[in-house]
Amino acid sequence: MTLPVVSRCLCTEFPSLSWLAGSQDEAFAGIRQLVADVVADMRAGGEVPPQPIASKSFSGKFMVRVPPEVHCDLSLEAAEAGVSLNRIVSAKLSR
Repeated sequence: MTLPVVSRCLCTEFPSLSWLAGSQDEAFAGIRQLVADVVADMRAGGEVPPQPIASKSFSGKFMVRVPPEVHCDLSLEAAEAGVSLNRIVSAKLSR
């Protein structure tokens, strides 16, 4: 017996919502409609829907705590490459 392929779509701003469908396109269409309905209900009830993550602005800065030996290894790698620690970490995170 073969199980049907099921695609699941989520919306980060509404973690309790999801939509299952037979294809990714159908799942995406379903979650879009579901979110639109939820936002309309929220607005009708006087609630403010969450701001879409894609429309937020980001500073490009955040702090990450790492073990001292990782900090040391990255600093050595940066020094040997002749670049800043920030550049090394940024390149690794971008991969």
